Amino acid sequence: MRAYFLDEINRENVQKIIEFLKENTSPSAMEQIFWVKFPEDLLSPLQFQHTGCQPHFFAVEVGADWIKLEFFVRSLETMKCDCASYCTDAQRDHIIKFADGMLDELKILT
Repeated sequence: MRAYFLDEINRENVQKIIEFLKENTSPSAMEQIFWVKFPEDLLSPLQFQHTGCQPHFFAVEVGADWIKLEFFVRSLETMKCDCASYCTDAQRDHIIKFADGMLDELKILT
């Protein structure tokens, strides 16, 4: 899986990140996974056409001293569809900006 991976994060900062994600993302059935919705203007043409699959998300997984933001765009409505795919360049930039913005807001230096 292609992903943006940040490690060597101390426990206090991991807790800050978890609280931020709880407030600003959608939870999943698994405690350490969070879903971040893509803005419609960043969807690929196929993702935009698949209104039944919208909204589209990327996953953030939190570990003991790391976070991983997946570069895979998926729907929570359907598991298998052609609109689920690795992100476009613009979507990848959005994921990295999300991570960097979160760390800036929380004043976490990595």
